[in-house]
Order: sequence, then structure tokens, then C-alpha cells
Amino acid sequence: MRIPGLILALSLAPPILLATAAQAQTAAAPEQAALHAVAAQVQPERMRADVTALVGFGTRHTMSETASETRGIGAARRWTERQFRAIGAECGNCLEIALPADTVTGRRVPTPTEVVNVLAIQKGTGDPNRVIIISGHIDSRVTDVMNATADAPGANDDASGVAAVLEAARVLSKSKFEATLVYAVLSGEEQGLLGGKILADYAKAQGWVVEANLNNDIVGNSQGQSGVRDTTRVRVFSEGTKTVETPEQAATRRYNGGEVDSSSRNLARFVDGIADRYLTNFDVEMIYRTDRFGRGGDQVEMLRAGFPAVRITEGAEHYHHQHQDLRTENGIVYGDTIEFMDFDYLGQVARLNIVSMAALASAPSVPTGVTIAGNVSPDTTVSWTAVPGAAGYRVWWRSTTAPQWTHSRWAGEAASLVLKNIPIDDYFFGVSAVSADGYESPIVFPGPAGAFVLEVPAPAPAT
Repeated sequence: MRIPGLILALSLAPPILLATAAQAQTAAAPEQAALHAVAAQVQPERMRADVTALVGFGTRHTMSETASETRGIGAARRWTERQFRAIGAECGNCLEIALPADTVTGRRVPTPTEVVNVLAIQKGTGDPNRVIIISGHIDSRVTDVMNATADAPGANDDASGVAAVLEAARVLSKSKFEATLVYAVLSGEEQGLLGGKILADYAKAQGWVVEANLNNDIVGNSQGQSGVRDTTRVRVFSEGTKTVETPEQAATRRYNGGEVDSSSRNLARFVDGIADRYLTNFDVEMIYRTDRFGRGGDQVEMLRAGFPAVRITEGAEHYHHQHQDLRTENGIVYGDTIEFMDFDYLGQVARLNIVSMAALASAPSVPTGVTIAGNVSPDTTVSWTAVPGAAGYRVWWRSTTAPQWTHSRWAGEAASLVLKNIPIDDYFFGVSAVSADGYESPIVFPGPAGAFVLEVPAPAPAT
């Protein structure tokens, strides 16, 4: 997404020392009118219609029937595919539909069951192998996770996430982007993150360089079980250290730092900055966990494959309306039904996803090969490998106890920068890539601890 005539006015900027993350991001990247424009296209009532349709299938349990056109997971998947095809027809067939599947058995799938994802792929115009994914899961459940026949509306968990995926496709398919966008509706989450595993395997088989997976799971309600309604906050969960970290990498990270600077954590910081700049009265609360305590979502399987991924979830969950049989007990209504959703809130979550995806896909790819040097020196040297589409780079640093990047300096087109009188011992460092029109990538922390692209250890030499 490009705005003709917008010129990056940063190359001659002096060094910047900033107090807050929001100020730092604003100073480093100019506001983009195009991002405000895509945010304005979100229509909550369109998402209400999506959720209503999905609830209308009765149950979407992974092991529910697949032959019916009106009930069960099969009907819901085919409805989703039709929505993607209709969206694609509006953009000149810009969406390629894929249905990656696997026949699964396991603890929660006692008989062989075909699990099918529905993907719509919008190929990038400049770097199509670089991929940004939004995902949500279509399957639903009641109290007994093995009950495949009872009504399981799954309005919030996770028709809300599917509606956000569909809305992203409707809005973003109207524009062209450097990177590829993938709109992913996954199955089998409640039976063991099965759709997440199928998506990760498919991404690897396609050779995709996945720069981000924004997994939306339970994003449509603003009133928590405490009774407090908060329409201004969404949680973004991210792992601190990488799931795929090797023992050798862990040893280096424990000594030099990086516990809060995985690619997923810096992706979460990027999304947080998007909310600060482009959304009104809506804030990201970063949660320093892979997922909610003792619980999981499909992004976990993406992390296991080495891809940067975060979970996006409403600010306050209401457990009477998750994983519950439909019933009323002692005056309390249980069940995940549509009347407990807040579609204006869901619209804000969709805007956050859509603007984040547009910003990521318009920016250059993240820098690779980021290293730092400067032990026993008053200065720190940050180096990186140039990436296509970057007009320049910005070096960032922050106190080792600061949660957000606070200081930055423009490096121009160079592939390294010496930070005079900034000792390596006292700060954490990172680098972002910036396009000629000011779109900026997420910040990359040095070494394997922060790399967005999985670094495969070199094989041991033959003996």
C-alpha cells in the first residue's frame, strides 16, 4: 500500500532520544493516511452477519457431521469458502483458495477425522514469499469436549475470530501489498490445536517466510465475569523466549539477554504501537505469556514451527459463556451465544488486525543477521544484513528493564551504525527497516533470540 508523493523525511534527522514507545514509533515512522483509510472501512454489522450465520449451523464441533448443508462443521467450512470466493470475485479473483487438510486421530479425536482449514491467499506484488497471516478457528464445543452433537453456538469462541478474518479479507483485498496476506480459518482447535498444526505444516511446505501470525481467539465480548464492561482494551499474548530455541542458543541468551525480545514479543510491540497511532480509545495490553495461564491456542503450533505469532484476545473474558452447555442454573445463563457479544468492540479488534497487517505488508521485510559488538568499549556497534525494499534503517535501544523501545537513531542506507558513548552493557538493541514512503518493519533484537527468520544450526562437520 503506497501513497504517492509521501517522502521519508528521516534521513537527515538528528539522533532521537525519546521517553515513550508511542513517541518513539511516531518519530520513527510518519503516520500513513492509507492505514487510517483501511481502519475506516471496517463494518461491525457485517461481522454480526458472519457470526449469526456461523451460529446458525448449530454446532461446529470438529467431529460433527460434514454432509449436511445446514448443520455441522462441514456446512460451516463450505459457507466460509463461499465467503472467500465472493470476496475474491470483488477484487478480480485476487484470492487463491486453499483447503489444507489432514486425517487425525488422538486423545480428543478417537476415530479418524478429516480436519480441514480454509485459507484465502492474497499474493504480494513485490515479495510474495513473505507472508502475514491472520487466523481464527471455526470449530466450537460445549462442556464435554467430546460432545459432537449438542448445540454449540461458539459465537465468541471463535466465530468472533472468524468474523475478524473475513472482515480483514473484505477490507484488505481492495488494495495491493508488497507481502502476501493469508486469511486463515482453522478447524480442530478445541480438539488439540489441530488446525494450527495443519497451517504450520502447510506454510513450511509452501516455503513461506512467515513474518507474523495474528491469531484471534475470543475477541468479541467487552464484559468480563466481574460485570465490568471495558471497550477500550484488548490483550496480546506473546512468548518471551522462543519455543524452538536450541540449548546452545538458550545458554547464550541467558548470559547476554533476550528473555523478553523474541520475534513474537517484538511483533506484539509493533501491534501495540499500531493501536497507539491509529485507533481511538483502544489500547493493547501486552501480556508476557504465550497464552492464558494453562491454556492454549493455534498460535502455539505456529511457534513450534519457528514462526512469529501472537494471540489476540478480549480484555476481560466471561467464563459462563465459554465451553458451556446451553442452560440456566440459579438464574445464571450459560452458553456462548450471540446476545453476549459486543460488535462495536469486535470492530475495534478487527481494525487493530487490519491496520497491523497493512502496515506489516507495506513495510520492507525485517532486517536479518542483526549483531552487536562493543564489549570493553564505550561504544556499541550494531550491524545487519540489508533487505530488499529498505530505503534505510533505524537502530533502537532501551534500558534493560524498559518494556518498550525508547531511543532510536537513523542509520540511512548503511548496514551498521556505531552508537558513540552508549555502552553495550547497559542497554538492549534492535534494528528496523524503513521503506522510502515511511513504512517501518518490526524491530529485530540481535541474534537467534530475536531473529524473525528461523536460524537453522549448521550441521556438524563430517568426521
